[in-house]
Order: sequence, then structure tokens, then C-alpha cells
Amino acid sequence: MSESATPRDGGVTTTDIVLVGAGIMSATLGALLHRLQPDWSITVFERLDAAAAESSDPWNNAGTGHSALCELNYTPQTADGDVDITKAITINEQFQVSRQFWANSVESGVLRTPSEFINPIPHVSFVHGESNVDYLRKRYDNLAGETLFKGMEYITDPDEFTKRLPLMSAGRDFSDPVALNWFDGGTDVDFGALTQQLIGYLGHSGATVNFGHAVTNITKESDGSWRIKVKNLRTKEKSTVKAGFVFVGAGGGALQLLQKSGIKEAKGFGGFPVSGAFFRCTDPALIAEHSAKVYGKAAVGAPPMSVPHLDTRVIGGTPGLLFGPYAGWSPKFLKEGKNTDLLASVKPGNVLPMLSIAPKEFGLLKYLISELAAGPADRVETLTEFVPRADGKDWEMIVAGQRVQVIRKKGRGGALEFGTAVVAAEDGSIAGLLGASPGASTAVPAMLDVLERCFPKHFTAWKPVLGEMIPSLGSKLNDNPELFAQVWDWTSKVLRLEDTPAPVADEGNSHLATPTAV
Repeated sequence: MSESATPRDGGVTTTDIVLVGAGIMSATLGALLHRLQPDWSITVFERLDAAAAESSDPWNNAGTGHSALCELNYTPQTADGDVDITKAITINEQFQVSRQFWANSVESGVLRTPSEFINPIPHVSFVHGESNVDYLRKRYDNLAGETLFKGMEYITDPDEFTKRLPLMSAGRDFSDPVALNWFDGGTDVDFGALTQQLIGYLGHSGATVNFGHAVTNITKESDGSWRIKVKNLRTKEKSTVKAGFVFVGAGGGALQLLQKSGIKEAKGFGGFPVSGAFFRCTDPALIAEHSAKVYGKAAVGAPPMSVPHLDTRVIGGTPGLLFGPYAGWSPKFLKEGKNTDLLASVKPGNVLPMLSIAPKEFGLLKYLISELAAGPADRVETLTEFVPRADGKDWEMIVAGQRVQVIRKKGRGGALEFGTAVVAAEDGSIAGLLGASPGASTAVPAMLDVLERCFPKHFTAWKPVLGEMIPSLGSKLNDNPELFAQVWDWTSKVLRLEDTPAPVADEGNSHLATPTAV
């Protein structure tokens, strides 16, 4: 990687593509663009001193490889008591796209040893209490027949629970009924390592990657190009770069830069920051007792990103164990941001949507207040729902990343959204990504959306190459079992996930469950 293309104080250089931020989104888009159009010049600006040092850092996210296998917020219960699986199927489809791109990138040498960034780990949904057990059974009944979820198990037997989750069973009172949805085909993804490999690929392929450089302003030129003001945070030098296309993948900092660009598509958007913390296990014996990503139900009023989970991680080749998240609040839009970030984001175009949120989200505000008031003993008490014999001395609290939830203008007010949103100018010359979950896991389909919206004339010509990278491009794998089986086998082999059994229809998947009428 080089900083040689960065102009000195007062100078102006030109580049085809500017990527703001060196996280998973910019890294993915940069890798796609270079493979599709290797003659285009790419320049990356990252305010921190390394790639993936903010939201993509492995200790700042769950690394679940969000595919809706275990996350109950993607399968909400409807008013009539049924379970809606629409979002779960959509997110799983998106993750399969990312998985294919990673496999192709390994085959083509873009990415190195897969185990450095992805490892097989069961994904598990966990509930207790009669009403929740009933909900999880309905979830299983609705999902298990879908192509993407074949192989899922429904478990209520305490002995089987104990066999598979010994850490969670020790000291548990099984008179309170429990249930699991178990899926062996899940993964743990170190998005930090993945991002660093993709950024490294860009640097070795001729892109200019600048760390310690903050983008301070983005303005449109009369010729349609963008003038990007940059500050070297080490030398304090200021410089200017002109680019034909800009992508703002700056995490929580994206909103303010899109606002500065002046594009009408960014008007009306606001952001609500939510911070988080995790318990990290410090006892190797406890870590060795648990090998799964186990997700529960969110507390009433809690945002989807706050769904509690006991989470096996593999970071730097070493297994670890996290529990959380514990929600907090800070006006910063980035973990390394400023306390003025929230106030600075308030503009005439979004003040009404932002003000309208408080009355609508009283449950969320109440939840955040209760989380902020919680002490160490309260946090350990929350952990005991998953680990009944948890001892606070075996766990340390770590601060995770900031997540800025999207506030979108709706009617005369606004609506708080917990997903991700691509914001692109009408002429396709600039785009950015706002929001949080499922975030990194769906980086590839999100960036394909950017390519299609911002480079429509090129996209048609790119399709054959994209089809080689992503064989299911344009197809719904859930509607095509044969194609899914082929894609699954290929990605499992290339990503060295062969120990993960191929999903198949199995009438015995619920043989461990208490018989229930379907």
C-alpha cells in the first residue's frame, strides 16, 4: 500500500474512484470494482491507522455471519400468532451471495486461507417458557421446509440440550421448558481479517490506500466530478482529490458526509446512535465448554441489534466466547468519534423526522435508560439466563462499536429503521451506506446494489464476470434446490467448511422434540 498518490498541502490529484473508510463495505466494493474494471484508479481514505478498526473490527461486532438461521428478530410473531419468515429468507439469500463471492475470491487469489476469516459453527435459537417454546416450534414449522433452512432441528429434550450446550445446562432448572432451533451449517466470520485481506488486495493491485486521513468535505464540481477535501491527521496537511465516483463507507460517519455532499437523496435522513458492550470470557475451560452461536429473544423495547447471544468466536485462530450486547448510549456516531456528532447531524431537512421519533420509540428509550442504570451485578444476572452458574470474575466487559440507526423521513414525521440503506445520487456519481444490522454479512449484495444503481451502463457488460463470481446471480436459491445444493457444496469445499453437513430434507429433524401437532 502506498500514500504516494496523496497530494501535498494545497495540491489536487485526480482518481476514478474514491472510497471513504476502510471497512468491509468499502473493501468489498473496491475489490469488486477492481476485478470488473482493472483500468480504473482507486483511492481509499481511512481516518484511523488501520483497516477494519471501527465497526468491522472483530471485537466490535458479533461476527455471526448473519443468515437468519438463529436471529429471532428476523422471524417476528404476527398478530394472529403465526411467525413471519419473509425477512429470514431474504437475509439468508443475501448471505449466500456474500459466501459465493468469498469462495470465488479464494479461488482467484484475492483472499488467502479461509480459516483466517471464516469457520464453521452451529447457529442456535434458544428460548424458555411455554409461550416462547410454542413460538419457536412455529418458527421451526415454517422454516424447516424452506430450501435454505433444510437441516434445521427442533430440540426440547433436556438431555439433548445438556449434551449439545453443557455450559448453558449446568445448574439450569428444566422445569421451565426450553427449546432450540439448531442448524449445523452456520459460520463465524472475522470481518476484520476479511476486510484487511480485501484492502491488502487493493493495495497490492495498484490502489492507493491512505490511513490517518480524514475526509472533511465533499462538493460537486460543474463538470459532474466530486472535489474531496482531505486532512492528514498526522502531518495536519490538507489536500484535494477529484473523483468521478465516491462511495461513503464510513460507518456512523457516512450520514454527515452525505449531508455535506448536498445530494437531495440524503435530505430527511437522520441517525440515532446506540453503543454496546460485551462480556468476554477469560476462563479457557469455560470457552472450551461451549461451541455454538446461541441467540435468544430481545427484551421488550430493545433494538434488534441488542438480541442477547452467547457467541463462540474465532479471532486470530483462537476460540473465544462473548455474551451481550449490553446497550448503551453516546452522542458519538463512531467509537472514535466526537460528542458533537449527533448535534452536528441535525439539519433543517431532518429535524422534524428526528424529533418525531421520541414519542414513537418510548419503549426503546425506556430500555436504554434501564441498560444505562444497570450495574455489574445486573449484567451478570442477565448472563445467567444463558449461563446459570455464571460468575462475574470469569468475564470482562469490553466496549463494542457504535451503531447509528437510520431515521428516515416518513410523511410529516420519521421512522426509526434497524436495517441498512443504500443512499445514492440520481446520477450515480456518489453513494453511501447507512444503518447497522445485518450489515457486514450482506456486504456483497449491498455493494452489488451500489454497482447496479451507480453504473447502470457498465453493469450489463459486467454481468458475465459477476456471474462467474456469484453463480446464483439473478436467481433465488430458496426456489432452486438443485442450484443451492451445488452452490453450497462448492462454497463449503473452497471455504474449508466441509465438516458442515449439506442441508437436506430430513423428516427426522424434529425427532428430538416433544411431539407437537403441526
